[in-house]
Amino acid sequence: MNRQNPYQGAYTPVTEEVTSYDLPVTGTIPAELNGRYLRNGPNPLDLDEPRLHLFTGTGMVHGVRLREGKAEWYRNRWVRSASVAEALGEQPRPGASVRRRDIGPNTHVIGHADRTFALVEGGFRPYELTYDLDTVGACDFDGTLRDGFVAHPKLDPATGELHAVAYGTGGDTVTYLVVSPHGKVVRSVDIPAPHAPMMHDFALTQKYAVLYDLPVTFSPEAAQSGKAFPLAWNEARGGRIGLLPRGGTEVRWFDVNPCFVFHTLNAYDQGDTVVVDVVRYPRMFVDAEMMGNSLPTLDRWVIDTVTGKVTETRLDDHPQEFPVVSPAVVTGAHRYGYSAVTPQVHRYVGPTGTLDGLPHNAFSDALIKHDLDKQTTTVRDFGTGHYTSEAYFVPAQNALTEDDGYLLAYVFNPDRDATDLVILSGQDFTGDPIATVHLPARVPLGFHGSWIPDPA
Repeated sequence: MNRQNPYQGAYTPVTEEVTSYDLPVTGTIPAELNGRYLRNGPNPLDLDEPRLHLFTGTGMVHGVRLREGKAEWYRNRWVRSASVAEALGEQPRPGASVRRRDIGPNTHVIGHADRTFALVEGGFRPYELTYDLDTVGACDFDGTLRDGFVAHPKLDPATGELHAVAYGTGGDTVTYLVVSPHGKVVRSVDIPAPHAPMMHDFALTQKYAVLYDLPVTFSPEAAQSGKAFPLAWNEARGGRIGLLPRGGTEVRWFDVNPCFVFHTLNAYDQGDTVVVDVVRYPRMFVDAEMMGNSLPTLDRWVIDTVTGKVTETRLDDHPQEFPVVSPAVVTGAHRYGYSAVTPQVHRYVGPTGTLDGLPHNAFSDALIKHDLDKQTTTVRDFGTGHYTSEAYFVPAQNALTEDDGYLLAYVFNPDRDATDLVILSGQDFTGDPIATVHLPARVPLGFHGSWIPDPA
């Protein structure tokens, strides 16, 4: 991989904003899927920028609207941060970044309180989008968010509250936040973190917010040298997991082996223990460019709150990333999980070139379904030349089982040199797709997204 330009192959940016109506469909879209499937990812406007990095590229949101069995539209739009608006010759949108460097949200896109938000971490605020994906502006949740937000909030399906753990690069605290169903911050707890850890994700149970204090920390040396992403592996820090009671202010810490976690599958309480399933790396950010890192596996931590012991178990050794569960089981016990396969070696050949050395987001042509009760893994292969990343699970109306629903994923189709929205059965995971929506453009590999149903 060219360290100076990671945007090659499957990551090559698209150069135009597209709007297309009445998309062709193979199969039958379930009539109950009324809403938008949105995904976010980096799509730089300027590939000559001297500090290109996958984590800091300009955000672009791609979306398909489904209604009454039809694919009504596809849109892709750059998120108009101040620098993007300027580059496009537009007026800046309302709201100001809480950091001097202007990074538009490029990591996730969610719906909450009947609004749509593009998200990024590191101390930056979310940007609100319209239903049609135009940028409204930076958002502070109606004046209740005093600082930045996060890329991976967790929605409690029982309360409708949005929970988050926010950090700022180089800061000495992380902050636990709760956003009400009406879209206002109603709880904020500052947690000392003087060593400036990167907390990309966390976990949520019915009792606790689960924090990952792991040995990837802010590196002043990397920042001073001008690295685009100034974080480094700091094994001397060790690793620990924190349990913060959802109504409390004090964190109890438990030691674990040094490792790094980008993403949580799910977590839940089980008597006096807390079960946390994560995609785990033995090491990460070995240098500032993320080269020479380790392959990720699906692992489980069981935290015994009586003895203070943490048991670590390997659930599946397929290299994988971007784990998801049904949103209906978040904070509760889960049986099924889904993730994207990563190559056995850090090499991926895409439609327009070759990438070498990508650590966790050089995805291949397959998705995984885990049955954790039966301890089985099923791989869904889309075929040579295809590529996909994260899928999203949408429960069926009146679902009878946890896997009764649909998996939505963007899959690049080399035969068309464009991307399809593939809708799979959660139960018939390796069967023919229920429906395939043929998009008019390519969706570069990106990060995260959501199914946002229309209001009832």
